[in-house]
Amino acid sequence: MKGTLDRIEDDGRAVILLEELQQEIVLPMERLPAGSDVDSWFDITLENDEVTSIVLDETTSAKKTEQANELLQKLKSKNSGSKFKRNKRS
Repeated sequence: MKGTLDRIEDDGRAVILLEELQQEIVLPMERLPAGSDVDSWFDITLENDEVTSIVLDETTSAKKTEQANELLQKLKSKNSGSKFKRNKRS
């Protein structure tokens, strides 16, 4: 199943969101593969609610980052300023 690294807590714990199960798991950062960062995607294997395998999915991570950047560009290009006229005061 897929999971994404949502955040890293101050105490060094990683919070991973599992969309398929609509839940989160918390792991020590040491359990994550090298190169893991916020918004990284993983292929995760669970057995009896325990993580038995976690592999960094660089392809999905890159694809999701690109999609987010495209959405931001669309939002920025649509921003043509306020539709309200300014009241000029003397």
